[in-house]
Parts: sequence; C-alpha cells; structure tokens
Amino acid sequence: MDQNDFNQFRQFLEDACGISLGENKQYLVSNRIRRILEDNKIDNLGELVRLLKLGASRRLRDQVIDSMTTNETFWFRDTYPYDHLKNVHFPLLLSSDNKSLGSVRIWSAACSSGQEPYSISIMVEEFKKQQKGVLPKQVQIVATDLSTSILNQAKSANYDKLSVLRGLSQERLERYFDNTDGEAWQLKSFVKERVDFRILNLMDSYTSLGKFDIVFCRNVLIYFNADLKRQILQKIRDRLKLGGTLYVGSSESLSGASDLFEMVKCEPGIYYRAI
Repeated sequence: MDQNDFNQFRQFLEDACGISLGENKQYLVSNRIRRILEDNKIDNLGELVRLLKLGASRRLRDQVIDSMTTNETFWFRDTYPYDHLKNVHFPLLLSSDNKSLGSVRIWSAACSSGQEPYSISIMVEEFKKQQKGVLPKQVQIVATDLSTSILNQAKSANYDKLSVLRGLSQERLERYFDNTDGEAWQLKSFVKERVDFRILNLMDSYTSLGKFDIVFCRNVLIYFNADLKRQILQKIRDRLKLGGTLYVGSSESLSGASDLFEMVKCEPGIYYRAI
C-alpha cells in the first residue's frame, strides 16, 4: 500500500466522520476495503481516494465509512444504563407530579443497526407494565447515524437469528418480536414506532434535533481525537436540558469536560449530568 495513498485515505476518513486512524493501520484498511475495490472495479486505494474526493457516489462513500466504522452493537449492552433508565429516570421524568411540560425526549447517537434505541423503547414498555397503565407523558426516541444503509437496516427492524441472540432474553424475544420465517425476527410495531431515525454526522450541527432529557452516546467517543471529542461533548451538552443525563460506554470517560458534565455513580456504572 502506497504511504501517500494511505495518508490521504486517513485524512478523508477524519474529514468525513471524525475517525482518527492510526499510522500503523494499513493492514486494517487493506482488509476492510478489499471487497469494496472488487465490487466497484477499482484498481487500488489511490483510485478509491480520488473517487471519494470527487464526491460522485454517495453509495461508495457510505460503503467506505460503513467498512471503517465498527458497527458492533447488541441488545441492552452493559445492562446497567437500561436498568437505571427504567428504575430511576423514568419514574422521575414520567411522574404525573413532574411539572415539566412536553414529552420525554431521548437521543440515541450513532445508533448503528438500531439495537440501542429499540432497547430503550422496550424499557418504556416494561416501565408501562410496572405502572399498570398509560404513561402520563409520551416518550420520543430520536436515533441518528451517518450511514444511510445502516439506518435503512435499523428502520426495517428485522434481525437474523445471530443478532437477536446477542443480548435478548427468550422472554423479551417472544414478547416484542414476531418470528417471520424461522431465521428472521421482526420487531413489533408498538416498539418500533416510538423511534424516529435520522441521518446525522456527529461532526455537523445538532440544532435541528431539539432538546433532550437523556442522551445515549455510547462506545463512539473513543474514535475521535481529544479536540473533536470535546467539540462533540459541547454540542451534546447544548442539546441536553439542564440536569439532563448522558450515558457513554463503560470504557469511555469524559476527562477534560468537567465544566460540562458532572459524573454520577449509579452502582454499577456511572452516568453524567449536564451542568
């Protein structure tokens, strides 16, 4: 792999979606884009970079970004954010005694193929079941990703056998999904319809999304350099209501953002409160 082509590819990736690719990742790039080069009859990385810079094909751009982003996701990842959501935040935010106006709004950033926002929607259903009645407020879930293809997959809410086995109990699978052909599972409409999917690059403005009570931005910040991470956290803070909650990945921290968020222990795990 030509070093100059590799450097230009790294720069494209950082400009397009903020991902900082290490200097020693030639093998990773070669492995992940090989199929793209073959499918599009592109001779080498240099030619691919040239086509990407021309911007002639959104499909090719999406293919490259999809291949280089780790869409590693599963249901109820790490468990504690969802349990905490159901047992602590929902009782407060959805209480009839809560005088704040409007619906409860939750944002799932970089939602990939939909398991995270749909897990949140399932938590809403389970909270409703606990309350034995209709919620006094509506819950709106906005889910965003930069990839059109991955969002289309998420919107379909159709998952293969391997996907549903990753984090779903048998009870939840039977309650919230329909088995369509033995190998595929379709999420039931009352869970699916609560989620509004939108295209969004985390490097762009978030203003059009409105304000939120809770933001999930999990296992995403690790891909950005320190400056871009700070910019993203600032924009998330601007979209959260005062005292709103941010959940990040279990291996992520918000070092350098103590002026934006206060860390709160929720045993097990932590979340961050907007200040």
